[in-house]
Amino acid sequence: MKWSIQTTIMSDADKIKRLLNRQLLTWYRRNQRSLPWRETSDPYRIWISEIMLQQTQVDTVIPYYHRFLKAFPTVSSLARAPLQDVLKVWENLGYYSRARNIHAAARVIVEKFSGRIPDNLEAIKTLPGIGQYSAGAILSIAYGQAHPAVDGNVRRILCRLFAIRKPIDDAQEKKQLFELAASLIPARHPGDFNQALMDLGATICKPKNPDCSRCPVANLCQAQLNNLQNVLPIIRKAPAIPYRQAVAAVIRNLDGLLLVVQRPASGLLASLWKLPGGFIKAGEDTEKSLRRSVKEELGISIRTGKHLTSVNHTYTHFRITLHAYECRLLKGTPKPLECQNWRWASLTDLKKLPLSKIDRMILAEI
Repeated sequence: MKWSIQTTIMSDADKIKRLLNRQLLTWYRRNQRSLPWRETSDPYRIWISEIMLQQTQVDTVIPYYHRFLKAFPTVSSLARAPLQDVLKVWENLGYYSRARNIHAAARVIVEKFSGRIPDNLEAIKTLPGIGQYSAGAILSIAYGQAHPAVDGNVRRILCRLFAIRKPIDDAQEKKQLFELAASLIPARHPGDFNQALMDLGATICKPKNPDCSRCPVANLCQAQLNNLQNVLPIIRKAPAIPYRQAVAAVIRNLDGLLLVVQRPASGLLASLWKLPGGFIKAGEDTEKSLRRSVKEELGISIRTGKHLTSVNHTYTHFRITLHAYECRLLKGTPKPLECQNWRWASLTDLKKLPLSKIDRMILAEI
């Protein structure tokens, strides 16, 4: 059946909107999860939580949320902080572009909006890291404005409610689902409505084996009524995640300090610190790759020694094995050629610097 917002779905939406709002909000007020960012109406704290929750589970976020707000209790304190301090507090939460965007956005908020999180849709979307979902979530929860907040959970719920049988990862379908969500958002308590959908997707309408017996809107759900809840939503098969290998040099000076470099300001894990090295090129052996990458990065020549350890890690778009070798500096003084900076670091220094998880894994091994 061809799905059209202008025909069947919209007419259905008009019919069930009042029932959906009433049933969902009644359930939410009785069953909402107890979360720290729901104990405040401060737009700053709500903004921080929404950015942290992107592609990250609630249980993982909670301790980081508390730690971040202890370090940066206001938008002005965040704007004043060095980026390295922000990255350090964010360390191991992943998706570090979020931390860089939060830091950049805080400076814009202080300079352009007098330290107040914008309450206008167009204005808030000009901030780094604020897209359509984040804008809708912040404006509805912090300011009570009737904007939808449509993420993967909400798209899944809508597909089941209306038995939509088209791939929801298609750009056109995402647009139509956003329009559908916008038609459902109530003028009163839009923040509660959006958070109710979030809780419904997290606790009941899960990707696999949804618990329809506990669903507050099961009587309205076309997927449940037609036994399609384990079929929908339709998602196109994701391509295989590429696999890459990389090398890292463990170089110590006569004082026992470790040579570390700061990654470039853009790209993978931007501005974090790491051991010197890089990706292995096709057809290149490991030790040759290590000498080449360190030369390109720092302009120094090294002698590779024994293999110390290898660790595996998975990023969003690829898997990696990082091989670490004990190395010795043969010639040259380090220069920041393909990195922002370099330094000799003690163990105390390493605890203070923001490093990625995979580099921490190597350091723990050696």
